[in-house]
Amino acid sequence: MLITLASSNTALITHWENCIFGLSSTCTVNNPRQLKDRIIRTNPDLLLLDYAFFGQDLQKEILNITSLNSKLKIIIFGPEIDDNEEWVLFKCGARGNCHYDMDPKQINLAIKAVQKGELWIRRSLTSYMLQELVEVTLEKDRIETAIHDLLSNLTKREYEIATLVGRGESNKRIANRLDITERTVKAHLTEIFRKLQITDRIKLALMMKDTVSSLKPSQANQTFRDPTFFA
Repeated sequence: MLITLASSNTALITHWENCIFGLSSTCTVNNPRQLKDRIIRTNPDLLLLDYAFFGQDLQKEILNITSLNSKLKIIIFGPEIDDNEEWVLFKCGARGNCHYDMDPKQINLAIKAVQKGELWIRRSLTSYMLQELVEVTLEKDRIETAIHDLLSNLTKREYEIATLVGRGESNKRIANRLDITERTVKAHLTEIFRKLQITDRIKLALMMKDTVSSLKPSQANQTFRDPTFFA
């Protein structure tokens, strides 16, 4: 395991190094401009990040860092902050939040927990997590219901073609599979795009892949209205 230590504070770097001595290999970055390049070159497993390292750009920079390496786990060390700010940092991509004065034993526990995929989070933030889960679930349900309503406007043949597009099939393969012409496939796709209010097959493929696959078999069977096959 490789841990990157990012801080301009020499005392904090020394404290980190003493805490994790023998636990992992480390590399140190004391200039914010060098951090992204170091992450790309060394591909660390964990980043211990000083809250003051990026100043007011902390949230934006966390987003940028996680876009470079989505598997990188970030633990922030800083002063006492309020629940709202800590929750925003977690939503940006942080996986742990620790106080500057945390003792070595707790730091080791935080590192091990985050490495296992857990969050090092205050109990007071549990309500934020539950509320977020409820909101995400409701939004997902609303999106799926809206798309399902659109899909219900398709004929059985249109739904079948849309499903095949969602599986990555080309117009030629769809035509051969359904024993129809490519021209007919294109005509169906034009009508599908109109009914689903989309403009291209990429959006159609994403819609079918992400939403239809989550429908229960009974829902999928009842999605289209036309009980017969039409070319």
